[in-house]
Amino acid sequence: MKLAYRVTGQGRPLILLHGLFGSGDNWYTLSKIFGEKFKTYAVDQRNHGRSPHGNEFNYRVMAEDINELMFHEQIENANVLGHSMGGKAAMQFAGMYPEKVDRLVVVDISPRGYPPGHDQIFEAMFKLDLQKYETRSQLDSALAPRIADSAVRQLLLKNVERDDNKRFKWKIDIEAIYRNYENVNAAVTLDGSFDKPALFIRGGRSSYLIKSDKKDIRDHFPLAEFVTIDSAGHWVHADEPVEFTKLVMEFLTR
Repeated sequence: MKLAYRVTGQGRPLILLHGLFGSGDNWYTLSKIFGEKFKTYAVDQRNHGRSPHGNEFNYRVMAEDINELMFHEQIENANVLGHSMGGKAAMQFAGMYPEKVDRLVVVDISPRGYPPGHDQIFEAMFKLDLQKYETRSQLDSALAPRIADSAVRQLLLKNVERDDNKRFKWKIDIEAIYRNYENVNAAVTLDGSFDKPALFIRGGRSSYLIKSDKKDIRDHFPLAEFVTIDSAGHWVHADEPVEFTKLVMEFLTR
């Protein structure tokens, strides 16, 4: 699948992968900073953002999408950074194509399987009749009773656009994502190991990446380093962008 992406800067390639319900726009500000040293590709993964929709949605096809992007852009190898779902896609790609990854950065996720945790979000999105509303503030108010966190609501509303009749519609393929939600939560299928530098950044206020994950990670990423940003939650790069960017740049420019 030919993904949509935004390119910023010059230098060695750096591919940025967003999490579930996100898009390449989540990296808009940080792409400018990374772009001072790297040619950054802020990707919309399949069924998200401006990228095409497809019934298949799992980490192997997402890794193949990254491979197709690199082929199209004539990129032989790149640094790859992914957050949450994007971190799993990055790990899958590094496992399948280790020769194409220079350094790997994974943000607040491990390769293991996770229990479902987005049922309330899916329910809120399915029950929101976009056609009834005129403004984004009205949409925000309509989501609020089911989703109390304003930051989560704003993330979801980034997936809304207007159709030809100026009515709201979802950009994201909610149906395909929901049908494949088991695959999003599933463990990454890694046959071998990625024997190159890898940095795992954890949010101190998040429970996605825990101490017991380290052994599993090192089984597949033996050179893995671990850093915790104590004041950050799961969206580490949004909560503490300065510290996050510093850590990533130092790791990638060694």
